[in-house]
Amino acid sequence: MDYAESLSEGRLLRRYQRFLADIELGAGEIITAHVPNTGSLLGCLEVGQGARLSRSSDTTRRCPYTLEQIQVGTVWVGVNTHRANALVGEALKQGAIREVSGYARHRPEVPYGQQRSRIDWLLEDQGKSICYLEVKSVTTSLEPGIGLFPDAVSQRALKHLEELRDCVVHEGARAVLLFCVQRSDIRVVRPADAIDPAYGRLLRAVMRDGVEVLAYGVEPTRTGILWGPRIDVHCP
Repeated sequence: MDYAESLSEGRLLRRYQRFLADIELGAGEIITAHVPNTGSLLGCLEVGQGARLSRSSDTTRRCPYTLEQIQVGTVWVGVNTHRANALVGEALKQGAIREVSGYARHRPEVPYGQQRSRIDWLLEDQGKSICYLEVKSVTTSLEPGIGLFPDAVSQRALKHLEELRDCVVHEGARAVLLFCVQRSDIRVVRPADAIDPAYGRLLRAVMRDGVEVLAYGVEPTRTGILWGPRIDVHCP
């Protein structure tokens, strides 16, 4: 995935009201950027960290800048959760996700389920076989090489697991949860049991019921985001 133009760089001063962050740009200018992430961004919000931003050409936007990446140590972490769905969409078109390749149609944001959800990607083939593909963005790592999800208690994430399980149990369809790991230093993904134990319990339960769980890494750069290798998912 390429950005429309190279990202601007600065340093993080603070995040507040969840969706806003103050960033100091290279020339000393302080701007307020939109933060497109509903999570806590645990481990990614130290004052003074490097920040990369995109700028919208829409002059009516209150915040022209969008926070795209945060530097954690020597690694850049993609914090824009909307990018994860788009990255997976590109990977589907290119056949880069071997486990779900071969479907003729990839439809985004399709309504489904008893709880009125929207599946990130509905995959269909010529024989009308269906695969429900839910994407989750992973940004948190509290131990070297280990990515954690979620980074805060999330009722929405629980609902999505329940919807995926219903697809398998009640429809006999295929359901896949894909963790898009938006940093290049992760070798394994685990449920964040210490942060949201209910999510960890339900994730293990839906896996036993037939929901497939995958993880793939990406590498954020200043000019775009590179699709990476498959990563192991461990649920000890």
